[in-house]
Amino acid sequence: MKQEEVQHLQAEAAALLRKANIAFREQEKYSMEVADFGLNDIQHLGLEIIVYENNERYCAKELVLLPRQMCPQHRHPRVDELNAGKRETFRCRWGEVYLYVEGPANPAPRAHVPDRYKKHLSVWNETILRPGDQYTIPPDTLHWFQAGDQGAIISEFSSTSRDESDVFTDPNIKRIPEIR
Repeated sequence: MKQEEVQHLQAEAAALLRKANIAFREQEKYSMEVADFGLNDIQHLGLEIIVYENNERYCAKELVLLPRQMCPQHRHPRVDELNAGKRETFRCRWGEVYLYVEGPANPAPRAHVPDRYKKHLSVWNETILRPGDQYTIPPDTLHWFQAGDQGAIISEFSSTSRDESDVFTDPNIKRIPEIR
């Protein structure tokens, strides 16, 4: 991704945060991560992230998804014998989120997934999150999610985030963004 595109997406995400009346500092806008997962298709696959805190005990983030953006299927694996992996709670703050986890598949999911990404999705148990709804994902659980037509904002509360160790079902994904 080019720096100009990152700045444009940070501005779009900031506008969505303002629309949702979620306060943030100007510095957080400029330090917001724009994750395109190395596939250069940010309009379909990606998200924007403000990290409030990430330490050895817990993590708090704001996940901003533009209309129909999706975060690809992944899991947070066991780190060692003492750490079972990241456990995360998603709380929808604005918009609508279609969250998919392991379990019985929904025969008519609400997500709109481009065909090129469907082959990397294996979990279709759907939970729809609207403002005030929340869902906790246990460690090492496959999951993915997509915003509805208006976009969405999710507050994430979790154990320590180690994004570099996330395991994605699409082997082409690179979790850490590369900015040119």
